Amino acid sequence: MKRILYLLVVCMIVWSCDPVESENTTDENPPCEGFDLANSDPAAIELADSVMRAMGGRKNWDNTRFISWNFGRRDLVWDKMEGRVRIESLRDSTTYLVNIHDGTGRVQIRGQEITEPDSLQKLLTRAKNIWINDSYWLVMPFKLKDTGVTLKYLGEDTVSNERFNILELTFREVGVTPQNKYRVMVSVKENLVKRWSYYENANQDSANWNNPFDNYQNYGNILLSADRSDNRGPKNVRVDESLPDEVFTTF
Repeated sequence: MKRILYLLVVCMIVWSCDPVESENTTDENPPCEGFDLANSDPAAIELADSVMRAMGGRKNWDNTRFISWNFGRRDLVWDKMEGRVRIESLRDSTTYLVNIHDGTGRVQIRGQEITEPDSLQKLLTRAKNIWINDSYWLVMPFKLKDTGVTLKYLGEDTVSNERFNILELTFREVGVTPQNKYRVMVSVKENLVKRWSYYENANQDSANWNNPFDNYQNYGNILLSADRSDNRGPKNVRVDESLPDEVFTTF
């Protein structure tokens, strides 16, 4: 399971979304700069917009400030507006304080702060990759129109008497492993992502895994999926309007 989770570092390295203006965009949910608008299906873009509305809307997502959660044996706190992240890794007694926008930060291992520049930089890069993986498991539905993403609509399917629209995400020149792809199942009734599938290589037909994306709850002004039915993924999720600066500056 750990190896599979780290394969998900495909997810977008650039997470600060600068909307791009186009005659095909809307004020409601403009795509990030670098989103593959030309090669994405209009139906897929419309579906992504419907997911954003169902999750609380773009304005509420943009205005969400602090998100905290547990993923495996890691606790994370993310200042979404300023790019500050705190990661406490229980497995190896390591605390990371990293700014994902500029790569700066501090790291402490078993009570000892790492100050040697090369070692510190490697650890901060690791911290950013951890955050990319762990946050994608939590907020993927908000990232459907991110930089480097191409969206395709694959039609409808019915599973356990529930109808779904199928959306495929592939990636161009973004992330660590852009050859990956995802397919997500969006409930026709609720417009929420209910399942997602991961393909290590975009050319393969069979998914490496298929997992639920369920148990949505309100956190602040948005919906998030946590404490899922397969007991994997994010747990102990919180959204806060304010947190002390010490969360991101002190061990």
